[in-house]
Amino acid sequence: MKILVVTPHYYPENFSITSLCEEWARRGHDVFVVTDQPNYGYNRILEGYEKVFDEVINGVRVHRIKTYPRKLSRKSIIINYLTFYARSRHYLGRMKENFDVVYSMSLSPVVAVSGANLYAKKHHVKHVLHCLDLWPESVLVTKAVKEKSLMYKILYRWSRSIYSKADEVVVSSPSFETYFREVLKLRLLPIVPIAQPPLLLPQVGEDKEYKHAHNLVYAGNIGTLQLVENLVRAVSLLKDVDIHLHLIGMGARTDAVKALIKEGHLEDKVTLYGTKPRGVTASFFPNATAIAVTLSNEGTVGKTIPSKLTSSLYYGRPIFACIEGDGREVLSQAGGSVFSEGESPEQLAEAMKKLCALSNEELDSLGKKNRAYFDAHFSLDTIADEVLKELKRFQ
Repeated sequence: MKILVVTPHYYPENFSITSLCEEWARRGHDVFVVTDQPNYGYNRILEGYEKVFDEVINGVRVHRIKTYPRKLSRKSIIINYLTFYARSRHYLGRMKENFDVVYSMSLSPVVAVSGANLYAKKHHVKHVLHCLDLWPESVLVTKAVKEKSLMYKILYRWSRSIYSKADEVVVSSPSFETYFREVLKLRLLPIVPIAQPPLLLPQVGEDKEYKHAHNLVYAGNIGTLQLVENLVRAVSLLKDVDIHLHLIGMGARTDAVKALIKEGHLEDKVTLYGTKPRGVTASFFPNATAIAVTLSNEGTVGKTIPSKLTSSLYYGRPIFACIEGDGREVLSQAGGSVFSEGESPEQLAEAMKKLCALSNEELDSLGKKNRAYFDAHFSLDTIADEVLKELKRFQ
């Protein structure tokens, strides 16, 4: 089968779409990806990719759209979004190669996969849109726009139009369907729940050795919804507990986190490493006391299954969780988490105390439960099969 994939992010950016496409190529499918120049998490076009627009990566053909790099400023992020939207539509609108089906992975924002609809309509093929992030809900919960504003109304109509033109929407969290039906009013749109693929790469380097008794690792976006600042405040309250918070990643709240560490003189409690390659990040997990999975309970987005949740299950360590909705249900079923019952620093600190009180045998037992649940429900092989089944329906 020939599969056209449209996604704003791809390797070497750390997104799970790469593993999915490579798995399909390994199975003998012809996969062609239209994506950006790598810039997410780098604040620039990654060195070596400034003039690379076509390449083959592990059997997957990749075309890169010339991209304005996403930086930390809101203006640069908006320009990045609009650049990929316009230039990908231009490229896909002129593309002559024929494919059996179009698959898009919708991250932020949904307008990035608009070109998939354009190609599908022109070539009379079907488009399956895999929704990992809800729009325009995401801009509300991050408080980027207000619900009664003209901008929200524009984004609502724009997002609804893009979703409605897909032939099927695959949702990464079951609660997304309620949003599509009740908020977007897309009651007849075919919707199928399938988890997003796990973000996994082979570990690079030796397992990280820690000098503290208890080590909590957070790896991912340091944004408005991830409660990272509250994690920092929580560990600062545990003056008599030898616990250290390891933060890997960057995002809109990076500077705020840096300021918290500096102002609180928390260098002995918190280390902010910035962005690291996924394989290097994996070396932090084997000896970690737990992996942090935190998400503010705001709107529908706050009730989803974040990508870091499924990959955290894979690493076979306990999960320190502050999450509600679909994410909490998954972790409860897995049985390998210590939950905070609230988002405040005080509540997070109390849960950290419970985590640190567990024996090594108890921690190992929690980790084994998480890995067993991952193998049963979220392996790449399982997700690749489920999505491929939907694509073949429209072949």
